[in-house]
Formats: sequence, C-alpha cells, structure tokens
Amino acid sequence: MQLGLIGLGKMGGNMRERLRGAGHEVVGYDRNPEVSDATSLQDMVEKLEAPRTVWVMVPAGDPTRETVAQLGDLLTEGDLVIDGGNSRFTDDFANAELLQGKGIGYVDCGVSGGIWGLENGYGLMCGGDRELVERAMPIFDALRPEGPREEGFVHAGEVGAGHYAKMVHNGIEYGLMHAYAEGFELLEAKDIVKDVQGCFKAWTRGTVVRSWLLDLMVKALEETPDLKGVSEYTTDSGEGRWTLEEGIANAVPMPVLAASLFARFSSRQENSPTMQAVSALRGQFGGHAVRMLGDEHAEVSPAAEPKKDEGAPRPGARDDSGAGKDVAGAGPSSGTGEVGGDGPTSGTGSTH
Repeated sequence: MQLGLIGLGKMGGNMRERLRGAGHEVVGYDRNPEVSDATSLQDMVEKLEAPRTVWVMVPAGDPTRETVAQLGDLLTEGDLVIDGGNSRFTDDFANAELLQGKGIGYVDCGVSGGIWGLENGYGLMCGGDRELVERAMPIFDALRPEGPREEGFVHAGEVGAGHYAKMVHNGIEYGLMHAYAEGFELLEAKDIVKDVQGCFKAWTRGTVVRSWLLDLMVKALEETPDLKGVSEYTTDSGEGRWTLEEGIANAVPMPVLAASLFARFSSRQENSPTMQAVSALRGQFGGHAVRMLGDEHAEVSPAAEPKKDEGAPRPGARDDSGAGKDVAGAGPSSGTGEVGGDGPTSGTGSTH
C-alpha cells in the first residue's frame, strides 16, 4: 500500500522504516530536507496515486490543525487523512468536519510505543468510520506488534475515540510510573536493603507488578545506578491534564492520576509557595517554628537530598523591585518551563 507520511521525527522516522520493511511504499515529508522524500506537502501529494492516504505525525495543537487544513486544500475527494499524533480528541471533531466538507475522510489514531516501536511494533487506537479504518488496515497491521490484531490494535469507536483512548492510556501510565517511583525511594531509604536494582529486576518475572515499564525501570537503574545525577524536574505532555479534566467532567474519581500529575508540578518548584503558606499557618495557630531558607531542615527521606539555600534567586520569586529574593511567603511559582496543554507528539518526541 502507498502512504504519505508527514513528520519524520523520532517516531515518524521509525514508522516509515517499519512500514517499508513490511513492503509498503512510503513518501515522507519533513521540514528537514535531510530526511524528507518530498520538497513540500504539495510535492508529497503529487507523488501519491489517488485515492491517497496521508498520515500526519506532527506536534499536537496548531501544527496538526494547520497541516490538516493545508491537506484539505491539496487532497481531492475520496482521499483519507489519519492523525497519528497526540492531538486532543476535541480537535478531531473539527478536523473531521473540515475534511468532510471536501469529501475527504478522517481517522484519528492514538499511537503508543515510543522509540521502541520500530522493533516491537506500536499499540494503535483508532476512531472513525469503519469503512475508512478497514481501508487503512494494511498500514495498521504493519505498524502494530506481531500476534493477534486485538492485542495491539483497537477500533475504539467514532471520530475522536482513538485519541480519547490514548489520552486515558497516558493517564494510567502517569499513575504506574509514579507507583514504581515511590517504591524506588522507599527501598533506597531503608538501610537494610542493599540491592535496590536487584529488587526491581526480581519483580520482572512471576510477579503481579511485572510490566514493560518495570523492565524500563530496571534498564534505567542499570544505566544509572541509584539514578545518581538525574534531575527530578519532570515535564508533562498535556495528556494527563486532559484525562483529569475528563474525569471531572464525567464525575469519575481519579486520585492516583491527580497525585502523580501534581507531583510533576512540584518537581519543577525550587521552593513551594503552597508549603511556605502551610509552614506560616502552623506558626500562626500553633506557635510552631517557621523555618526560614538556610535553616536546618526537618526530617527527610534518607534517599533524598534536602533543599539547599545557595543564596541565589529562585525562579518566580518576587520583591518590590521585580528581582528575586529568598523570603518565606514570597516564593516562586513553577514558571521555569511548565509545559502547556498542547503536548508534543512524535514529530519531535515520543508519544508513549
């Protein structure tokens, strides 16, 4: 089957290679001419035979919306567009409506597998008309893992259902990662435990917590023992936020996701304004000592390093002159690189 593929980053490039390995003809377009098979979107479209199928694999939000709009002007009636990025499911409604008016089909496809998909295959979650999904099935079968189709592919429902399923998948992923992470710190903190990496490795067979994420945790500990030197600063691609918003909208309790997402926010704060306020309130109502920056710290996990006051302004801290200053009650926010709601996709990073 012939396919146009837009976005040849970490995942898109690997997807092109996997598809070609399965015997499909892929005409890829990327703004980087060194990896692109076409000089422009128009050139890519002209290299495809009608009815065309074009897979979009670029960052979510405006880049995807703009690409779909351009394809609407370049493609013709009977063609098909598949959005395989990390778009929010609500964007699918608008994209499908735009293309439908031009007689162009639309399928959304959540893709999981990250940089390992080239070798292992990708988990695929599709939304759209059954006829259009069936039309692209040779592509889906080439990308998914080997084995029964239903163990690596699902036609989840109507337009938007694929990205919705991928969104929930990523929300679950947040909680799983955080559970492993909490276990890691507790093992590191206990003095009688001497082989933390060995504990995780022993769990990879025969236990109820075994998973691919656990395998990756073992790999990380092998490559960086005790994770020494790894920064705690953790970003988010936006899908955890969207999942939590949907939980609220549908009255579904999601405390695990909420805790893991908020922990990521906390990881970006050098000094938490929330906890500054809690400390100050304890001093007000109970006469408890309010520790100022630079004081000795209270008890922390033996595996953790206490926050240190180096005397440097903290990001977000304010004083009357606008310069940073280290004072209790005038602490920083997380404005040092917090990722917004439109998360990246495989055009430049991974989608898993």
